[in-house]
Amino acid sequence: MLLLTGATGSVGRALLRRLTATAEPVRCLVRDPRGLGSDRVRVQIALGDLADPPSFRNAMRGVTTVVHLAAAIRDQPAGSIEELNGIATWRMVRAAERAGVQHFVFMSSVAAARHDRTRFLRAKALAETAVLASDVRHTVLAPSMIYAPGDMFITLLERMARLLPVMPVSGRGQALYQPIWAEDVADCVMAALAATPGQFGSGNGHARFELAGPQTLSYEQIVELVLRAAGRTRRIVNVPTPLTSRALRVVEALMMSRAPATWDEAELLEVSMLSKIGTADAAGLGVTPRAMGEVLGA
Repeated sequence: MLLLTGATGSVGRALLRRLTATAEPVRCLVRDPRGLGSDRVRVQIALGDLADPPSFRNAMRGVTTVVHLAAAIRDQPAGSIEELNGIATWRMVRAAERAGVQHFVFMSSVAAARHDRTRFLRAKALAETAVLASDVRHTVLAPSMIYAPGDMFITLLERMARLLPVMPVSGRGQALYQPIWAEDVADCVMAALAATPGQFGSGNGHARFELAGPQTLSYEQIVELVLRAAGRTRRIVNVPTPLTSRALRVVEALMMSRAPATWDEAELLEVSMLSKIGTADAAGLGVTPRAMGEVLGA
């Protein structure tokens, strides 16, 4: 039995299609099963979330593999970014050890660092540390920016292009990324799950992979590419970071969880996420990532 968190996200949906196609018995930890769509009849459902430790401890009964994709890039009513990423992952790893889980697969970030300027990447670094310190066989996947047509990020840019005469970009827009398609990430996860202990990484089966697409693009170039794919022409206007921060904090205070964007999310787009080895780890897993322009049809 495999336990999957984050099954309703871009990578989770792509991965779930692959898992159910192989008849792999899957249990999904979800708050609302409706988010699984038609796949909810093909899996076991465990109701719960990262803010509820008893729910994922119960969900691990009889589980041999955990794939932990769930993450929060903004504060939630149930917990902060730090609680839902760092502390929750630490608790999940401890629960996996007690439950006798044989393999723990964790989705981190290539830019995770304890002293990063962003709360999310600091929390991911703490979570990754907890996973790497575990005695359970573990695989850490550390991607650059993950995208998919129709995901929240691309949808937000398309909506802004429809509503605004210009496209605002926080800061200089020069942070660099190697964007990787969610479908390619899902293929990498499947390859990691199929690997035998010791096939990658250390002899005890522990492994870490950096996942990157074939292009290095600035955030401004990514915005231009998304606009081109959507058939929109908009002049990009760079908004000073302090102004963006103040504006988004006001919006979040007024709209709370309904805010279309938060400063924590925007700040992530001012931090480069690069792998020094490019697509090498993905290739080692048998995956050739596609270029973002090719995927979006730009």
